[in-house]
Amino acid sequence: MAVVRYTVGRELTPERRAAIKVEIEAAAKRPYTYDPDCPLLTEKQLSEFRPVNFDSMEERAAAMKQGAAILDAALT
Repeated sequence: MAVVRYTVGRELTPERRAAIKVEIEAAAKRPYTYDPDCPLLTEKQLSEFRPVNFDSMEERAAAMKQGAAILDAALT
């Protein structure tokens, strides 16, 4: 798969734009390969995602400590 890089302020040529369109259409036809280390989430799991916004640094630090404790407990 090619890496496409863009430079700000430089327009694509019509030929390059057409080539990119062909690459995108070819990629859309390829089957999706699932990563066994990152399984797909169910609709219920996806619905449980929430943005994390802390009101203070103290609240953030407390959440980080709690997360570290959970991780430590899971690894032992």
